[in-house]
Amino acid sequence: MRLVFAGTPEPAVPSLRALIESPRHEVVAVVTRPDARSGRGRSVSRSPIGTLADEHGIEVLTPEKAGDPAFLARLAEIAPDACPVVAYGALLPQRALDIPAHGWVNLHFSLLPAWRGAAPVQAAVRAGDEIVGAATFQIVKALDAGPVFGVVTEQVMPTDTSGDLLERLSVSGAALLKSTMDGIEDGTLRAVPQPDEGVSYAPKLSVEDAHISFKLPWAAVDRHIRSVTPDPGAWAEFRGERLKIGPVSYADELGIGPGELRVERKRVLVGTATKPLQLGEVQAQGKKRMAATDWARGSRIEQGERLQ
Repeated sequence: MRLVFAGTPEPAVPSLRALIESPRHEVVAVVTRPDARSGRGRSVSRSPIGTLADEHGIEVLTPEKAGDPAFLARLAEIAPDACPVVAYGALLPQRALDIPAHGWVNLHFSLLPAWRGAAPVQAAVRAGDEIVGAATFQIVKALDAGPVFGVVTEQVMPTDTSGDLLERLSVSGAALLKSTMDGIEDGTLRAVPQPDEGVSYAPKLSVEDAHISFKLPWAAVDRHIRSVTPDPGAWAEFRGERLKIGPVSYADELGIGPGELRVERKRVLVGTATKPLQLGEVQAQGKKRMAATDWARGSRIEQGERLQ
């Protein structure tokens, strides 16, 4: 089939690569978010999907909005058979949905109908889900509500961050998306409507959503930190400044109040509503990431100081 692939961030790259390498399909163009400024120098950079397309000489479309008339006209001119989508990052109007003969097929990183929305893996980790997954489905006007073609699953390990799971799901999901495209081309695959029960939502996360409360039990704090690692990144306040916090580990001790710091020779503990956690890496404002023990020595933490 002639495909126009839509996607933007790194987790979409394995899917685009799998479709480019497939002998059964031809990726004739990609749609990605416009080039953005990033880094301290605020230089303009191409999205990971745009970069991969450039490497293969594939046309790159970067509309400000998916409803832009010029973009819709070009898409109609290309006349794709189907448009696979992975984390494109913009809503698609009905005029765009109507162009490809087989519609737009989204690879979404959840087991639908659970965790519809922009941050499904992060929501699953924070909720303590033991199994996560990815699903391919036909895009309809309602958010992530279209009928499902297929799913893959992945077990959540005790130390998994959202980044770890997205990395694994992006690979298994790429194989799922390719097989979905194959089945659509063969006419052997039919989408099944999602059930009405079990619907939940995972909205886009802000930096404030990554602010850690140590007044919660240790398991909830641990899940929260892992859910926002690496993006947008867990943080707490220390001496009036933001301190980024990497994944933590469990410490079987008592006697530390919520947020209270205890500095030992080889570890730094922080209290929760139940038992304390051991800090791994931290990053003070304007500093590089470092081991919590190095940060604590340099900060000369006094007894009774807390992470807020």
